[in-house]
Amino acid sequence: MVGREPTGPRGEEAHTERRRLVGLAYRMLGTVGEAEDAVQESYLRWYRLSDVERAAVTNPAGWLTRVTSRVCLDVLGSARVRREQYVGPWLPEPVPEGTFPGIAGSTLGQHASGDPLDRVVVDGSVSTALLVVLESMTPAERVAFVLHDVFAMPYAEIAEVVGRSTDATRQLASSARRRVRAQRRRPVDQAAHTRVVTAFTEACRMGNLEALVASLDPTVTLRSDGGGVVRAALNPITGASKVARFLLGVLAKQPDVRPVPRLTEGGPGIALVRDGAVTGVVNLLVDGDRITRVWIQWNPAKLTRWPGLRTSHP
Repeated sequence: MVGREPTGPRGEEAHTERRRLVGLAYRMLGTVGEAEDAVQESYLRWYRLSDVERAAVTNPAGWLTRVTSRVCLDVLGSARVRREQYVGPWLPEPVPEGTFPGIAGSTLGQHASGDPLDRVVVDGSVSTALLVVLESMTPAERVAFVLHDVFAMPYAEIAEVVGRSTDATRQLASSARRRVRAQRRRPVDQAAHTRVVTAFTEACRMGNLEALVASLDPTVTLRSDGGGVVRAALNPITGASKVARFLLGVLAKQPDVRPVPRLTEGGPGIALVRDGAVTGVVNLLVDGDRITRVWIQWNPAKLTRWPGLRTSHP
């Protein structure tokens, strides 16, 4: 029998967790819609508990976190099949700054070794760069990494979620951490990242091929996600000249689209705007003073959280 919806302080405590849980699930699943569905399923399980069962839960927030993580683990297991059938590259959904609250219990001050790359991992926990790397992991690795390195959950508790021993869970997170660190050879501070993104945006806006190539690493790779709905490159594009010419070619074919700097949850990004509507979002991975990865999200289903923007002409 489904229990009555909880009232009083315990019910209120459970409801305050919703935004944090969506943020957790988004880091695991890569899209807000899937994250919201996972959290909704967790709340349904909470409401199905009897009053006696709910009263026995001493920490509703912890209970909801564990259940949401298990739901995400199940979703990740089936997501690989769906994404293999996806038209073109599958990229995570970029979200505007402020979509999720700050990270409660961040490991930044608790476990960081002092290595600047550790800070990059935590500070960029919702960046496209990190979410793309997470896509290459096994479901258990991804869940273990997010729960431990981002949300500071002890390994013993994570082990219950992923169904492994504590030592095996520690190894999962360690393996995931090595993959994350390998994506960037040199740490980049926020000011340097912003300068590179600004130069890239200006070169795109002015159609300056030479300046655009100069902002890109010679081995840069571009991936774009149209979801089979909007035209996009079906295969990665590699090399500074090829990437620059592709970008300027796309903008030349759409003269009414303007690149506008915009903060995402993962840092500075670029919104592609037509008549005030965001038609695409560009995220970049900066390594040193050059861009090594370009991701363009054009799938309308993954742009629903972007409000309209007004642009001014030079």
